[in-house]
Amino acid sequence: MTIGEPAGIGPDIILAAWANRKREKLPPFYVLSDPAVLSRRALELNLAIATASVEPGDPRPPLSSGLAVAPLSGAMRAIAGKPDAADGPLVVEAITDGVSHVLSGKASALVTCPISKEALYATGFAFPGHTEFLAELARRHTGETCLPVMMIASEVVRTIPVTIHMPLRDVAGVLSSDLIYETGLVAHRDLQQRFGIERPRLAVAGLNPHAGEGGALGREDIEIVAPAVKRLKGEGIDAVGPLPADTMFHAAARARYDVAICMYHDQALIPAKALAFDDGVNVTLGLPFVRTSPDHGTAFSIAGTGEADPSSFVAALRMAWRMAQRAEGK
Repeated sequence: MTIGEPAGIGPDIILAAWANRKREKLPPFYVLSDPAVLSRRALELNLAIATASVEPGDPRPPLSSGLAVAPLSGAMRAIAGKPDAADGPLVVEAITDGVSHVLSGKASALVTCPISKEALYATGFAFPGHTEFLAELARRHTGETCLPVMMIASEVVRTIPVTIHMPLRDVAGVLSSDLIYETGLVAHRDLQQRFGIERPRLAVAGLNPHAGEGGALGREDIEIVAPAVKRLKGEGIDAVGPLPADTMFHAAARARYDVAICMYHDQALIPAKALAFDDGVNVTLGLPFVRTSPDHGTAFSIAGTGEADPSSFVAALRMAWRMAQRAEGK
């Protein structure tokens, strides 16, 4: 796993999970980080946790000797709640090394702690977010372009935004039948291969209120969304839509599908976080490796206070382990 933004709650949730590793029955893991960051934060949180340096690729981190850490090339300066732009290159290094480790077989999955895009932008980070950067790293390693698909997953709902980090006013101009269709293909394949769902059911939301009301509230659902759903059906995929988004997320509606494919960020993430804020997991589909992340941000205001809830992080770690085991046929 990667440390993420060291001034945020990444260190807090890692330490909290480690402290309860036996009760939570966590799989073995190591952290790509400056060990001093975790040691300092453990002291602030009154946790008696030592770190143990490991070499990536060890068969199993030495659980008895401390929290396993694969050191980065430098020292991080940030303190809880106060990000330091000088740490940006090391935050990026942790992500870059993490992708290298999973693609080379040194690790079976990647769990990423939250980053601060604002802090990284100050260092020249040129990607809209974590997901897009991971896709670029995969391309550099494999030579193949992939379509990264963000899915927020919990025990009660899975949602996918077709468009992600962009202003709402730009969504209609970016949205296309091809993008919806390709997103659906990735979702179908990965739900089969990584979640063990034999015939995934895809519910596709409309862009406009009431899915456009037959064109009265916009023609995008007729001209863009519906053709994509028709193409998915033509591939033998169980897809329905476009559906009015405001009636897709009550319990009876959720029982009829395995994932809701939504047209923009908040259409997907508001219901996901409203229904499972504490244990939702951010899963990136479409990558040549397993990647999960807790479904929350850096929470600078509570970093180092002991108030951070590790539930989403624990869920991300467990989900990554299950996905990796399934990919390995175990």
